Amino acid sequence: MPNRLFSSTSISASGMAAERQRMELVANNIANANSTRTADGQPYRRKQLIFSAAVDSARSPFDDTNPLGLLGVEVTGVSTDNTPFDMVEIPGHPHADANGMVALPNVSLPTEMVDLISASRSYEANLRALTLFREMMEQTLSLLAGGRR
Repeated sequence: MPNRLFSSTSISASGMAAERQRMELVANNIANANSTRTADGQPYRRKQLIFSAAVDSARSPFDDTNPLGLLGVEVTGVSTDNTPFDMVEIPGHPHADANGMVALPNVSLPTEMVDLISASRSYEANLRALTLFREMMEQTLSLLAGGRR
């Protein structure tokens, strides 16, 4: 059973870890925004992380401090965006078909930037929660020590 005092820190830490992975995946999408061929011979397909709530299945039914048994968030997988590729006429391109058409990756830079900003803000919010918890613990210890700091 996780320590109830520090459960909020583990929830925030799990959120930070998940958002860091999301930022890495968005960076990978941006880096491959112009990759017209991958190892499978197709243009790069946009990827997204799948999140789910981490739940303590071994939680005691008498534990009323966390009635849902939530432990934070976890990354459960990566999904591939199957939207169709844009076809652009670029005669002479090494990956052009017989008609001079090239399939471009289904990565939209504005969408990726919105995802990146969202992940960054979520990371910052979790970091702020951890910082506030640390400050509250420092103040508590200071009060317990008789106000000396």
